[in-house]
Amino acid sequence: MPELDLSLSSIELTRLICDVPSVSGDETTLADMIADAVSALPHLDVYRDGDTIVARTDRGRAQRVVIAGHIDTVPINRNLPTRFADIDGVPSLWGRGTVDMKAGVAVQLHLAAELTDPRADITWMWYDHEEVDADLNGLTRLSRTRPDLFAGDFAILGEPSNGRIEGGCNGNLRAIVRTHGVRAHSARAWIGENAVHAAAPVLSRLAEYRPRTIEVEGLEYREGLNAVRISGGIAGNVIPDLCEIEVNYRFAPSRSVDEAEEHVRDVFAGFEVDVVDRADGARPGLDAPLAKEFLQAVGGVPRPKYGWTDVARFSALGVPAVNYGPGDPSLAHHDEEAVPLAQIEDVERGLRTWLTR
Repeated sequence: MPELDLSLSSIELTRLICDVPSVSGDETTLADMIADAVSALPHLDVYRDGDTIVARTDRGRAQRVVIAGHIDTVPINRNLPTRFADIDGVPSLWGRGTVDMKAGVAVQLHLAAELTDPRADITWMWYDHEEVDADLNGLTRLSRTRPDLFAGDFAILGEPSNGRIEGGCNGNLRAIVRTHGVRAHSARAWIGENAVHAAAPVLSRLAEYRPRTIEVEGLEYREGLNAVRISGGIAGNVIPDLCEIEVNYRFAPSRSVDEAEEHVRDVFAGFEVDVVDRADGARPGLDAPLAKEFLQAVGGVPRPKYGWTDVARFSALGVPAVNYGPGDPSLAHHDEEAVPLAQIEDVERGLRTWLTR
């Protein structure tokens, strides 16, 4: 197992930890490296739960910040080892995990070692299983076993945000809309009822649906309601008796998840609707005192986060949270993942400035 030297630059650390494969479910090697490295730092108290590592300062500061990042990635597809490359004239690091989100983790690890006397106490969290079912998520597990570790006045998640602050996040809901029919031989279709044909009004409602853009605390969140999967039929000569359309609703954090579910059921009134996954969004939280100071230190104009992220977990616990990390979120999970080197340095500089001023 290679040693994790936290005195390396954030860029070199990014390359090092990206070249340690850690697809969801296979994070132990990287988790071991992180645990060994931060346990050697005398200013940090370290706690481990599975492959989630928590390291905390305890300087008796009046405020505490939680800074978190996940260490797993989606599956590798011929995009490791990493390599340095000029991409459209921008010096970058290419490879799986560079964007989502090991560059952010590398910055955090480097600063965790460096910042021995920060202006606010810091709880660093590096967690597993973010890219898979929520029940497996390291933060889900940790919130059950050690909810006290989430205590803080403000939280930052190192998700890719192009080095800009992205406040809150949209909520996320998935549902199955079903239509039913009667099986028959396709040569005698009039005997049966075609469930796929019966789904036409569902698709029409989706095609005619006009999603809203909603302002929440000064940020505009774009919603979306879309079919993401459709299935039906059992054989090429049988009239299908069941059709299932999976829909995904991304909703602004002005709505609760219960209100979002009610809206989806209203859209598909008259059809069987089975909600299979739902998660509240998170309001921006940019009015918190520490958030205002963070904005001032980092600069730029905050943006909304359209996708769901773990900031929602902190928001649900009453801790305002934002996304802030290097990398273009549109390249997350992309086979051509690449992070601009300058963004890694900018995010490191922004966090250091805020945490030491």
